[in-house]
Amino acid sequence: MSLQLVSSVASTSPVKSDQDLLVIHHLRKSFDDKILLDIKNLHLKTASAYVLTGMNGVGKTILLRILAGLEKPDDCSLDFLGQTHQLSAYPKLMREAIVYVHQHPVMFNMSVAENIAYGLRARGWAKKRIQETTEQALDWAGLSGLRHRMPAGLSGGEKQKIALARAKILQPRLLMLDEPTANLDGAAREQVIALIPSLVAQNSSVVMVCHDKDLINLPQICHYKLRDGRIEDRSDKHSHET
Repeated sequence: MSLQLVSSVASTSPVKSDQDLLVIHHLRKSFDDKILLDIKNLHLKTASAYVLTGMNGVGKTILLRILAGLEKPDDCSLDFLGQTHQLSAYPKLMREAIVYVHQHPVMFNMSVAENIAYGLRARGWAKKRIQETTEQALDWAGLSGLRHRMPAGLSGGEKQKIALARAKILQPRLLMLDEPTANLDGAAREQVIALIPSLVAQNSSVVMVCHDKDLINLPQICHYKLRDGRIEDRSDKHSHET
């Protein structure tokens, strides 16, 4: 699958909504009395895609983990789906609507299809509905021919597509990906890139920590940079700090 096809997919995506999905009013995180994150007034829109860049160690992954409820901030006030939350206790609404995919996603010792269906079983879906939805996800990710394979021996690209399908199947309002194309090359990398616009087209918002220029330059994508604890909007030449 070529990057030219990726661009054509993105161009047919729905027009981005002006509705805010998540608004950070203040997020602060420090380690050993050193401030790592001090973010104010960050807006993520519905059905939109973002890339987050920055030097190693500036806190990109920590920010994703905080928003996914995997790391506690020192202080955080935000709106999500129109509701205001203090992240001293991670709200159920966000836990059900936000999915985080690690750079090296965990593969369970079960078939590809069972790996993808894992979250639906955990949520107590009926068996028939799980099977139907899993088949759709396998087809979406181009993994139908691997449904019965075990993870051992699968390529990095195949595992990354399994992780994306496993996340997509939960219909997240916000999907956060940590270096989704790292350590991939050739067709595997292009196939993973091609799945990103289709997620947005299905009304998910996507935030990616990455340094991949092809992801950064996808049509209709917003570029944020994390520096000195703050977010810069790099989407155009008039970038500004927030």
